[in-house]
Amino acid sequence: MFSFFKKKKIVSHIKLSGVIGNVGKFKHGIDFAGQEEVIKKAFSVKKAIAVAVTINSPGGSPVQSHLIYKFIREQAKKKKLKVIVFAEDVAASGGYLIACAGDEIYANSSSIIGSIGVIYSSFGFKDLIKKIGVERRIYTAGKSKSTLDPFVEEKKEDIERLKNIQLDLHKDFINVVEESRGSKLKKDSEIELFSGEFWSGKKAKDLGLIDGIGNADQILRKKFGEKVVIKKFEKTKGWLAKKLSSSENQMDQLVNILEERSIWQRYGF
Repeated sequence: MFSFFKKKKIVSHIKLSGVIGNVGKFKHGIDFAGQEEVIKKAFSVKKAIAVAVTINSPGGSPVQSHLIYKFIREQAKKKKLKVIVFAEDVAASGGYLIACAGDEIYANSSSIIGSIGVIYSSFGFKDLIKKIGVERRIYTAGKSKSTLDPFVEEKKEDIERLKNIQLDLHKDFINVVEESRGSKLKKDSEIELFSGEFWSGKKAKDLGLIDGIGNADQILRKKFGEKVVIKKFEKTKGWLAKKLSSSENQMDQLVNILEERSIWQRYGF
């Protein structure tokens, strides 16, 4: 009996779901600090032959995305384990960056994949506060400290400075994708892969952004046999976090929901 279980193949399975970064008053979302131990445990399973990662995220913080991506790759190298990534509804923007930690990436034919770009969005309220008779007063030490203040006129130099930062971040993102996908990318197609556009899973496969179509259970059993043991790892919400979350007032809850929904809705969700 003991030898029977000893011979079974084990695959660790990590689940990452939500907006990336600290979203809302009580820090909902995927971040490196919250996922570090989960990832470590998944890679530390004795007799594991691979680590699977399911990602369902429209993106968010480029820093947190990069930290998680890098940590998964470091653990894979250290433990000498193959990483297989599965996209669910969405693996876009930072969600796709994390997916690039996989040696192979799979998705549903209807998954949303890509959005390799950088976005910053805000509002301008200068005309509104003028209309209601409010005067904006700003005092800074450092001429650029009030860059892109939403209550004053936009400055050309501020926009150019922001664009330069975005170009640096975009270049980092492109480097990750090119390093991960390599010759699999169909760069000779008429479609610009790094424009920020996103595609269905089926089209993403044609473009080389993913390796195939299929879900985690299906692909893992096909690769490692019907008797493979899939050991699941996912960050659980602690009692205190649940208590704090339930104590949010209705306005806080609404703001948090709108903040997350605005990111998901870029991809039709």
